[in-house]
This record gives sequence, C-alpha cells and structure tokens, in this order.
Amino acid sequence: MRSDTSIMDIKSTKDEQRSVSRAGSSHKLWLGGYLSLAVCCLALYFLFRLHVFNGINNGAPIVKRSFLAGFFAFIVLGGSKYMQSLVGKYSHSKAIQYNLIKLVRIVAVLGIFMIIIAFLFENWYTAAVSLGLFSLILGFALQTPISSFIGWLYIIARNPYKVGDRIQISDFKGDVVEINYLDTTLWEFAGDYLTNDLPSGRLIRFPNTLVLQSEVYNYSWRKFPYIWNELPFHVAYESDLNFVEGTLREAAKEVLGSGMEEKVRELKLLVQQTPVDELVIREYPFVTFRINANTWVEASVNYLVDPKHSSKTRSDIIKLALSRLLQEPDRVMFPKSNAR
Repeated sequence: MRSDTSIMDIKSTKDEQRSVSRAGSSHKLWLGGYLSLAVCCLALYFLFRLHVFNGINNGAPIVKRSFLAGFFAFIVLGGSKYMQSLVGKYSHSKAIQYNLIKLVRIVAVLGIFMIIIAFLFENWYTAAVSLGLFSLILGFALQTPISSFIGWLYIIARNPYKVGDRIQISDFKGDVVEINYLDTTLWEFAGDYLTNDLPSGRLIRFPNTLVLQSEVYNYSWRKFPYIWNELPFHVAYESDLNFVEGTLREAAKEVLGSGMEEKVRELKLLVQQTPVDELVIREYPFVTFRINANTWVEASVNYLVDPKHSSKTRSDIIKLALSRLLQEPDRVMFPKSNAR
C-alpha cells in the first residue's frame, strides 16, 4: 500500500514538474513576443520623428504618440508575464499563485489604461475631466460589477477563502474552483439531490459582492483544516453501554488512524492561543449518550475528519462498528430486536 502511494506521489510530482516546465516555456514565448513588439513600436516612433515617412503628414503626432504608448504598453505586458513566471516558479501554494497572478494581470491592465490616457491626450485637464465624467456615468451604470470587483479585492486582502477551499456562503455550499474579478465559482457538494457531502456535479457561480453581504463558513481553515463529525448509533436500554462506548471508540480509532490524535493536540494548542478560556477539548474520539424520545439510547461517537472525506469515513466507521456490535448480541441489543 505504501509503495503504491509512493509511486502515485512520484507520478504526481513528475506531472507537476512537466506542467511547470510547459508554463515556463509559454511565459518565455509570450515575453519574447511582447518585447519584439515593443522594439517595433519604438523603432516606428523614431522613424516618424526622423521624418522618414515624409508622405504621411496628416495625423503624424497622434501616430507617434500611439507608437510610444504601444512601446510602454508592451513593456508592461512583458513585465506582467515575467512576474507571472516568477510567481509560478517560487510560490509553492497553488491558491497563492492563483491570487497573485490575478493581481498582476489587473495591475497590468490598469497600467496600460493609464498609459493610453497619458499619451493619446495632449491636454491633461481635458483628459481628467472627460475621464471623471465617464467614470461617474460608468459607476451608476455598473454598480453591481464594481461592487463585485471590490469584493474581489476584499477576497485577495482578507482571504476569507481561496481556490480549493470548501465553503458555505448564503445558501451555496461547495469547493472553490475559480475566483474571477467579478464572480466566484463553486463545485457544489450535497445539494438538492444528495444527503451526503459528495460533489453533486453542478457548478455554482455567484457575484463577489456576496462576500460583503453574507457570512462565509470555511471548512478548510489553513491552520486547522478539519471538522468535528457526530455519528449516532441507537441501542436498547438493556445494552452494556460501557462495551458500546469502547467498541465505538476503537472502531473510530482504527478507521481514522493514529494521526488524528496529533491533530487534537494541535487543536488544543490553537485554543490556548485564543482569548477563549472555557472551551474544553475532550479526549479523542469520545462517545456521548442521551435518551431518545423513541425509547432507546443514542450513542454518538465524535471524531475529527477532513471535510472532503467525511462521507467515506462515516461509512467505514458504521460498517466496522456495526460488525463488532453485532458479534455480541448478549451485550448489545438494538431497538428493533428488543421490541420482539
């Protein structure tokens, strides 16, 4: 089993290296193209200044400014591609890469826009007034997209979620697969047709402005990406509750492995670093009992689990625990058999 896992890890590492290599080659190709175009624009600009094209008089000033603006614009695009290649090379987290690349692109677009305004308008005052009026009209017409863009800036700055996180926002639940400038896309889990946490196959796209208006529940907190699950078992009053408790604990430990006990210790350390001083983290996993209204005892085993694997973990614990409980019919009785 370990050898298979190692082979899969090596294959995944090689695939990632090939992907990084292809991305680096693509960035170099684009960078070379942008720099070539920048050199061409600069050469044409000087040719016009030296009056090489004497036959072209009408519109010569605006043409010269256009070539100069093109030179700086292509330099900005080249710098943007270079920055993206550095992000892909030195950033190990895919989510951080994604956010930084998006930020570099939007900065490049804004820089090109300012270059065009600066070089194509001779009168800065007229350009500023025209730009102000245009922005005012555009602001009224595009209130929702602008709010969504501000929401994107908030997501980048405050990081309430990132690509790959499992979140719930408003009535939407899913794994974040894309964060654009105006909207976020989730790969839905559960949904209208499922009662578990498996992917439903549907995509949810909502405007980023929702992050400023609604609570965000993130199941993939970077410091502690686990959640508590509670799994109830119903047994009769006559059952040996101590045996039931021990069996459920052992079944949960066997399915989850010893690594989760270390996660509980990490959770205790995190709680100690907060102002919360009355939160008690019990031994792991733990079992609680309560009386059900239908005249049986509900034994609930509580455990930590990766939210994306909770369905499989729950199924494995149920199968293992029930198989062991059923082996002791004299010590463990279930409501149905007890009613006969």
